[in-house]
Amino acid sequence: MLKELNIRNFAIIEELTVHFENGLTVLTGETGAGKSIIIDAVHLLCGGRASQEFVRHGAKKAELTGLFFVPDHHPAFEKLTEAGIEQEEGTIILRRDINDNGKSICRVNGKLVPLSILREIGSTLVDIHGQHENQELMDEKRHIDLLDQFAEKQLQPIKEKYQRLYEEYRALKKEMNAININEQQIAQRIDLYQFQIQELEDAKLSVKEEEELLEERKRLQNFHKIYEHAINAYEAISGEMKGLDCIGDAMSALEDIVPLDEQFSDSFEAVSSSFYALQDASYQIKNIIDELEFDPERLNEVESRLAQYQLLKRKYGSTVEEIISYYEKIKEELNTLLHRDEAIQQKEQQLRKMEAELDYLCDELTKVRKKCAAVLSEAIMNELRDLHMEKAKFIVQFERLHNFDINGKDYISFYISTNVGEPPKSLPKIASGGELSRMMLALKTIFSSKSQITSIIFDEVDTGVSGRVAQAIAEKIANISLNSQVLCISHLPQVAAMADQHYLISKQVDHNRTFTTVEKIEEEKRVEEISRMMSGAEITELTLQHAKELLQLASEKKRTIRQLASN
Repeated sequence: MLKELNIRNFAIIEELTVHFENGLTVLTGETGAGKSIIIDAVHLLCGGRASQEFVRHGAKKAELTGLFFVPDHHPAFEKLTEAGIEQEEGTIILRRDINDNGKSICRVNGKLVPLSILREIGSTLVDIHGQHENQELMDEKRHIDLLDQFAEKQLQPIKEKYQRLYEEYRALKKEMNAININEQQIAQRIDLYQFQIQELEDAKLSVKEEEELLEERKRLQNFHKIYEHAINAYEAISGEMKGLDCIGDAMSALEDIVPLDEQFSDSFEAVSSSFYALQDASYQIKNIIDELEFDPERLNEVESRLAQYQLLKRKYGSTVEEIISYYEKIKEELNTLLHRDEAIQQKEQQLRKMEAELDYLCDELTKVRKKCAAVLSEAIMNELRDLHMEKAKFIVQFERLHNFDINGKDYISFYISTNVGEPPKSLPKIASGGELSRMMLALKTIFSSKSQITSIIFDEVDTGVSGRVAQAIAEKIANISLNSQVLCISHLPQVAAMADQHYLISKQVDHNRTFTTVEKIEEEKRVEEISRMMSGAEITELTLQHAKELLQLASEKKRTIRQLASN
């Protein structure tokens, strides 16, 4: 649920923090007080389109922050994982800053994210419904998702099996498209692969050879320096009265001392070991010097071979390993192209088999959907009867698609007839605001228990109704709030009376600036506000009495609704 909303410098709101609870929260107030501005703030916080017009006059930016409490395994956490956002147990914080140039900065749990990510996460948290907005329920393309939500328990095993096979099918189709290129392109590719394979086989590249060639080139290029320094080293060790002779003299002297004084025995051992080690090194250096020979032709051969390595790297990969990997890949592709007729035939057989299995699963999906659609239709018509649309007829229309898609071959659309004798029409084409409000509430009552949306917002969806219909709408909204937190802007006293929390939005002018304030009201103030909603500007003893009666009746009705829901 939305636990806390903080707004700064947004439209006529300078600074505002509102704390929300579970259940039904109603926001009321005079027209123009700023009720819809609060909903606009939530809408933008969840990824709605922003502009500089939202920034309060004289401010550099508007700041919006929302704290959400979310249950475990909520879809929002999956979105956070996909986006690499750190998760706080049970909470999600959305923040959006809108600059005075219209650009905005979005954050989720403190991490900067693009607007698209904010929108994806926000859509799992809040469902906003307004009288004139394109809502999820009014989007015909989403009707199949709504039906599948309703039928989830029966549908899910078949749907999961279908979707796994469908992904395999798509991958195989993609392979087929890659094979089915025109003959000229195939011939050109075969020629290219054959040339490249032959060139790489003739080159006989190996990682070990390249390393040995690089080492040999380094020796040949530095031959004179190596030879000169080796001679110097040998002379320093073995030349007349040089290192070896001096150490030999020291060893002889210590050897004579040791019988006389044991303290010199360790020194003698160390010097004698050094003498013999240097003697061995001297022999090794002499042997290497004797074998050293500068061969300019060999250097040319090494350079030529290394140049071949570099040329092939430019063509096929930055390392020998990459070149070898490319060689294996094109060898396999060449084999596929040379035997493409067999491959095509084999894959076509696989496709036909998959299509037969997919068709069978599509039929199974359709059977389950039609059975659940009948139950859904009856449930919605029951809800509509409660909302005084006794003559309404709701139909789930099925159309068969020619091609498979992620949901099968069904195209689902909701149709409704609200008057006797009128043919059913597509749900998005319903014109009456009052009928649209009731239809939406009926659907929301059915789907709220299925949906994992944490907060549902109704922005004046009760416009165009009154009397007993208004009371029925109030009860339906209260019903929905049993499964999801509901925030509702309303002009109906019947809806306000059903609230678990009631906020009064008012507008004040101070020093020629307009400010919006939000006050949680209870008891007498609530009676006064509902009285105002019933009568308009003038509050009388009679309207106050009516408001008290309405609140008492609403309290009893809520108790009944909760009892029925718990049974």
